[in-house]
Amino acid sequence: MIEPDEVLINSALAGNQAAYAELLNRHKRTISQIIQKIVRDRLETEDLVQETFMRAFHSLASYRSEYRFSTWLYKIAANCAIDFLRKKKIEALSLDKPVDTEDGAVGIDLPDRSFNPEENLWEKQRRVSIDEAIDSLPDKYRIVILYRHRDDQSYEEIAQILRLPVGTVKARIFRARELLKKKLKGVR
Repeated sequence: MIEPDEVLINSALAGNQAAYAELLNRHKRTISQIIQKIVRDRLETEDLVQETFMRAFHSLASYRSEYRFSTWLYKIAANCAIDFLRKKKIEALSLDKPVDTEDGAVGIDLPDRSFNPEENLWEKQRRVSIDEAIDSLPDKYRIVILYRHRDDQSYEEIAQILRLPVGTVKARIFRARELLKKKLKGVR
């Protein structure tokens, strides 16, 4: 039986090294993915994953159980990655100051492509379509998809919550994804 994070946390706080190791193993892959998306550097990601767990385990006593442990841990990971980027020296070119060239000072004009109303509208419509497709699923499929993708629960955690075999949970998630693919086929 898989121990919930809260049980492992209490055990780790009591000095159980195996509980620390289990928490690390359980969340390491997702932490690595979060950090990689932010820093975009494999070597730095590995160091920052270690830094994340060092910070988390150092302040584990301050974790409040009314929040999900994974959310708390993911926030620490994101902060580690952001701190790294802030400390990293990046040679930047000021857009406000003219650049001196052989022919004199030249100003830099860059188009603002950050706001694209059409793309924003498509994204909103896509999100609405996905939510509607999920809502239209039969309950047994909708519930497992929400636990898996909205709440980031593992197959084992979902099985425990719903009191189902893990194989049934996996099968329902697979079937739910297939139904969603059919429903969303025309959505951009």
